[in-house]
This record gives sequence, C-alpha cells and structure tokens, in this order.
Amino acid sequence: MTKANKVLFITQEITPYVSESEMSLVGRNLPQAIQEKGREIRTFMPKWGNINERRNQLHEVIRLSGMNLIIDDTDHPLIIKVASIQSARMQVYFIDNDDYFQNRLQATDENGEEYEDNDARAIFYARGVLETVKKLRWCPDVIHCHGWMTALAPLYIKKAYKDEPSFRNTKVVFSLYEDDFKQPFHPDFANKLMLKGIAKKDIAGLKEPVTYASLCKLAIDFSDGVVQQSEHVNEEALNYALKSGKPVLAYQSPENFADACNDFYDEVWETEQK
Repeated sequence: MTKANKVLFITQEITPYVSESEMSLVGRNLPQAIQEKGREIRTFMPKWGNINERRNQLHEVIRLSGMNLIIDDTDHPLIIKVASIQSARMQVYFIDNDDYFQNRLQATDENGEEYEDNDARAIFYARGVLETVKKLRWCPDVIHCHGWMTALAPLYIKKAYKDEPSFRNTKVVFSLYEDDFKQPFHPDFANKLMLKGIAKKDIAGLKEPVTYASLCKLAIDFSDGVVQQSEHVNEEALNYALKSGKPVLAYQSPENFADACNDFYDEVWETEQK
C-alpha cells in the first residue's frame, strides 16, 4: 500500500445526479476505480438545483451543517447533504446553500446565461468542502480537483488552511477540462476570496479581468500536479502548467485514465516528499 492512501475528490459534476458529460462520468467512475485499487476516498460536489433530492435519496447531515460562511460581508449558511451510489459502494457529499444552489441550475440558467455570482458560488463551494472535511476529521493525502468551480481549493488548502491537521500534509492535483466560462468574474473577485493566511502577493497573477485562463493559472500555482483531463483544453493554461516544472499527466484515453491517474497520485506524492 502506498503512503498516499486517502484521496479526496472535489468535483463539479457527478452522474447520475446531473446529466452525463465528460466531467460527470469522470466524477462518477474515477473515485470508484481508485477505491477499488485499495485507497480510501471521499467525494464532494455542489447540490445543484436540478438534482432531484427525492429520487436520488439525498438527506441532510445535521451534525455537519449549521455553519455560516461570510462572503462579501454576508452570512451564507452551509448545508451538507449526502447520498450513496450503491453499485459503487460510494458516498457523495453535497454542498448546499439556499442563495447559491437551491432552485438554480449549474453554471448557466435555463437560457444558457452564466450566473452573475458564479465567482461567489465557487468561493462558497471550495470553502464549504474544506470546512466539512475538517468536521469529518479526515486527513486526505491527495486532493483531486475537477472543474473550474473547484479552482480556488488549491489556494485555500495551501494558504488559508495550511495549518489545519486535515490539510497539513496534503498534495493537490488539479484537472484541466474543456469547460471554460465566457463572462469574466466581478472586478472585486480578488477581494471576495481573501481569507486569513492569503496575502495579496499570493494572488498577484489574478489580474482583471479574471478569465477562465487566469483562474486555472491560480489553481496551477498552488497545486502539486496537473492533469490534462480533456483532449482539448485551454492552451494558455496548459502551457502554463507545462512550464511550471510540476508533474503534468498528459491526456489519457478513458480506458487508461484510472490506472494512469492512480500512478500519478504516487508520483506527485513522492516528488513532494523528496
């Protein structure tokens, strides 16, 4: 058994909770494959408003809910729900909030328009996951982030949460997908994401306007390894990763991906331990 035994998946989409896509299939199949290789896993996704709670048998975890996260000077209650994919023997934790997720779709509304507060939703999601893992008193060795909605997690793990027992020795992997957004984030995004432990110099590269590429670059800055998940990804972000000197897993065919990713976790872990 390798040292990197516990893997946390912070994911934007998982089927069958949302419709099938490249990301939702990876979100569903990769954790199961990694678990079957003998590692311990936990999996998180947002509780998007188009998820049918009754059909998918979601229920609130009272002992984990009840915290408020302050974003842009406003309190936002953190609600944690859980469901099981029985065939995979896998639990999925859901981050929920009335303002950000209830009665709203994923990154875009019914008309395909991106939500104006997607930046704040990303902040809430990343912080919500990390606060929940703290409450679980679980210490992941590797955290694998999927989708731009998870792009702030590496920064928070390495800076704001670096002294927390759950994350003190964690290595972070960020996957690049073909999943960009079109509308730049609000001009005050950099101020909104600030927490104790994060300095202005840490986010100096996050210049306005905050685009998909610049958000991915921020994730790469604070990750220990990068995966080219989709065959076609943002070239600016991919080139930035390749020049970073960090381990990069090139695009893999779906049938080879789980094995390659499993080996990559060990590569990232061992590189950082030298």
